[in-house]
Amino acid sequence: MPRRNRSKRDEPRLSGAASLQRSEAGPDGEWYVRSVSGSATTKTYRCPGCDHEIRPGTPHVVAWPADDYGSVEERRHWHRACWDARLRRRPTRRSAR
Repeated sequence: MPRRNRSKRDEPRLSGAASLQRSEAGPDGEWYVRSVSGSATTKTYRCPGCDHEIRPGTPHVVAWPADDYGSVEERRHWHRACWDARLRRRPTRRSAR
């Protein structure tokens, strides 16, 4: 008897990019933050905290001001450590355009 390798179409599927969005408040304002798994990344981004690349396959966070409602122009991809340290150091010159 042949095997059936079909997925169940009635069950909702979540991609690897699916993650929970949360809000964070700090002295620099209210932010929406989403964690991105390494398996969900396919592009190279530049972290505004350290000005280094975030290569595909690297877990990181995406953050944007809460008052912009997720505007694509305001979203920034950060290394987790850089996002956590953003209040202790300023963004690099390159990202402060």
